[in-house]
Amino acid sequence: MRVVRVISGLVIVMAVALAAGAALAAGAPVLARAQSPAPKNDHADLIKAFTGGKTPTQGRVRIDAPEIAENGNTVPLTVTVESPMTEASHCQEVLVVANGNPRGGVCKFTFTVRSGVAEANTRIRLAETQDIIAIAKMNDGSFFMESRNVKVTIGGCGG
Repeated sequence: MRVVRVISGLVIVMAVALAAGAALAAGAPVLARAQSPAPKNDHADLIKAFTGGKTPTQGRVRIDAPEIAENGNTVPLTVTVESPMTEASHCQEVLVVANGNPRGGVCKFTFTVRSGVAEANTRIRLAETQDIIAIAKMNDGSFFMESRNVKVTIGGCGG
């Protein structure tokens, strides 16, 4: 009894597959999934949300990244913020964005006084030649930034 149900189920699946194949061969229209538009780079929105609309001051942030990245899949990045890292004056967070990737957000680092130094190392992906922007949020509510252009010879985000 159970074998008959399994066989009849397989017959139905095969019939549907054959009908779909015949329709394709006859040139019948095929349902296609609509492609969504390419995502817009949102780096400016991310910066605005991070700073609360304040304009960051240039300086106190250093980005160490290669001038030319041979492979965008793995670009070394070090971000350092000049800060005494005391209760009175320290860096709380650093946001890193890229203005040429499909999505602007790259990473965010959080620091405390106990961090001792406001420095972080990682590897990032870059789709094309673009600017990397790092914004540091200080405990007094001020923001500092730096940007660096990195030339990418082989894209890392599908390029």
